[in-house]
Amino acid sequence: MSGTDRSQAAGAVPDSDPGLAAVASAYQRFEPRAYLRNNYAPPRGDLSCPDGVGPWKLRCLAQTFATGEVSGCTLIDIGSGPTIYQLLSACAHFEDITMTDFLEVNRQELRLWLREEPGAFDWSVYSQHVCLIEGKGESWQEKERQLRARVKRILPIDVHQPQPLGAGGLAPLPTDALVSAFCLEAVSPDLASFQRALDHITTLLRPGGHLLLIGALEESWYLAGKATLAVVPVREEEVREALVRSGYELRDLRTYTMPAHLRTGVDDVKGIFFTWAQKKVGV
Repeated sequence: MSGTDRSQAAGAVPDSDPGLAAVASAYQRFEPRAYLRNNYAPPRGDLSCPDGVGPWKLRCLAQTFATGEVSGCTLIDIGSGPTIYQLLSACAHFEDITMTDFLEVNRQELRLWLREEPGAFDWSVYSQHVCLIEGKGESWQEKERQLRARVKRILPIDVHQPQPLGAGGLAPLPTDALVSAFCLEAVSPDLASFQRALDHITTLLRPGGHLLLIGALEESWYLAGKATLAVVPVREEEVREALVRSGYELRDLRTYTMPAHLRTGVDDVKGIFFTWAQKKVGV
């Protein structure tokens, strides 16, 4: 974490909230490459098995974007981490994409891939799989070129702030759509913080806009190198209730149970949820 991030974290977490302070402190030890190895290299990154967690996530996203309803000009990816797979189906439907993360180390990992620099994580297997399931005859190289062209900026974010992107106005707001994968539950010390974080990011979305949210079910910790990160365990019904409280109409909610062979000791996740929700007009 850079000095800028530490200052941001220190300024963002009130002294009266030791839970958020503990989260910010723990994430200073987050190691992006360890996280990527744990979750996006085999066995979890093996996309050859249609029942695997990777194909399931990519299929949920591809099928939702294929409806044509989730489209527009601008999209913001909330808490991108060091990953880009969550935007592979999105990039055909939005011309202006903003990626975000709290940690400079994750933002730097994203820049390596976007600039095609040596040592960047290889997402080509994911790109190939998305092209296969979308069935448009597009090459994976074309897919990656399109995503790189449409990501216009990578910004710091703090979902625990009422203005998660700050007051600088670097991203076009309100945005037409939000995507967020494995962020809110992973940075919230309790369910109330999860709800507030969801409320905060919802302010970035225009009325009638769409949110695609992916997260862990009943997970309490995960590893990222030397860091052991606490997660607020959420259940399907709690995700559903949180979305309703934040002013969404639920369009789709799917769950995936993590099979035994993918429980590799890097976390205690029980399953994954995918939701497509639409912000109600007047919210």
